This record gives sequence, structure tokens and C-alpha cells, in this order.
Amino acid sequence: MAENKGYRITTDNNVDLPDSYLKEHNLAVTYFTYTIDDVAYSSDDPNMGIHEFYDKMRGGSVVKTQQINPDQAIDFFRTYLQEGYDLLHVAFSSGLSGTFNNMRLAWDDLREEFPERKVIVVDSLCASMGQGLLVHKALELQKEGKSMEEVARWLEENRLHLCHNFTVEDLAYLHRGGRISKTTAVVGTMLGIKPVLHVDDAGKLVPEGKIRGRKQSLIALVDNMERKLGGYQNDVVFISHGDCEEDALFVKDLVEKRFGIKAFVMGYISPIIGAHSGPGTVALFFMGETR
Repeated sequence: MAENKGYRITTDNNVDLPDSYLKEHNLAVTYFTYTIDDVAYSSDDPNMGIHEFYDKMRGGSVVKTQQINPDQAIDFFRTYLQEGYDLLHVAFSSGLSGTFNNMRLAWDDLREEFPERKVIVVDSLCASMGQGLLVHKALELQKEGKSMEEVARWLEENRLHLCHNFTVEDLAYLHRGGRISKTTAVVGTMLGIKPVLHVDDAGKLVPEGKIRGRKQSLIALVDNMERKLGGYQNDVVFISHGDCEEDALFVKDLVEKRFGIKAFVMGYISPIIGAHSGPGTVALFFMGETR
């Protein structure tokens, strides 16, 4: 029996956190898989860089994603349980994937093998860097000395204050993913309509508004942030993008000027979420009064 080493916070790659962040915080991550034109890749595959991924999408390649299956989840958990850790796993939203349930099933299968260990699986009800920001908060609480149970309780009590605001460049990808109708996609493209979306209290990605013009849709992300903040003060804001860094930096500058926030974590939207939102997506994440 391995010695008790305390607890580790684990998650999946839909946190969309930069590799530098993962290394700095020694964050254990399990990776979703996907196919491009029927060729399989893991999200951490060095043979498919993020720029190449989005270029292939722009070129019309068909991308399909797969959730983390129970066997993969078992192997992931077993690695750290064997090392003597208890685990607090922050899972991708159950409103967007069955992965949360598969992670719970994995722990059920491992209980007898590791009777001295404990695993708590939290449904983040978040996506992309919204999930990343929730993990960031968990790591901060762990550093403050909070127990695994205390951190899990905080996550479950505060996850619906984790606000997600998205806008997309090309409506075709939302149509392919069943988020909007073909008519809406065609007419919206003709009129230059850019939807603003958010993740609701059920952890699902839903439309929140329609804005004409790309620049105005980016400004709308920050307008929505102002409306949703309430009394919340954010010491750091997260921004992710689908290979459109210049637009993400535009949003960053707006947030900094309007709210005086100086700390940001920025990164690319990974292939799993990018497959459904497409290149040109910009997403803004922060703590607020309401989603």
C-alpha cells in the first residue's frame, strides 16, 4: 500500500489552460480524443499542432470528438492512486459530455482496489477556460491549506458564478453541431450576424444574443461582463480563442480599460471544443453574480 501523499487536483484538457500553466502547477490532465477526416488524434498529440488543426477546419476537414471512456478514466485515476494520492477531479460539464459520469463510474470500479484512497469527482458545469478558471480557484484553495472536501464544497457552491461569454466568427460550425438551424446560419452569415453565447446553469452552451458585426460582438462580450459582475471583484480573468489571438487581445484591452483588471490567463481553445465552435471563436471567463 502506497503512503498517503495528500490529494491532487486533476482535470481534463477541456480546461484549455496553456502548457506553461499545467507545468507550473503540476496539474494532472486526461486527454480527449478526436478525428480529422477519420484520422484519430489525442488532444496532446504532437503531430497535430493547434494552428494546423484550425487551418484544417478552415479548409473544410470534418472533425469528430469522443468523450473520455470509462477504461481511459480508470487508467488515469489508477496512475495517481497507486502513487498514494487522493484525487479531486474537476470534470467537463455534464451538460456537454458524458465524461463526468464516466469518471464517476471509473472511481466506482476502483474502490475495491484502493480501499484506503478517496476520489471526489465534481461536475464543473463549465467549459473551456471557464473550467480552467474553476480549476485555478481549486488550486488556490488547496495552496491555502483547504482540505479536499472543503475545496469540492466550494466548487459546487460557486460553479454557477463562473460566467462564460462566447462569440463565433463562422456560424457554419454552430449549425453542424446542432446549436442553430441551417436557415439561421445562412441568413446570419448574409447579414453579418454574430451570435453571443453563454453556458447556462445546466452547463449547456446556449445563445444569448445576436450582434451585427465582428467588432461589436467582441465589445458585447465585455458589455455582458459588466452586466453580470454584480458585486464580484475579479483579480484575474481568463480568455480563450480559436486561433484569433488579435481579437482575444482586443477583448483583453477592453476588459483592462473598463475594469482595471491587470491579470489575465490567455490560451487557445482546444480541438475538442474548437471542433464545435470553429476558428475565430473568442471566449471570456470571470466570476459574476449570474451566468
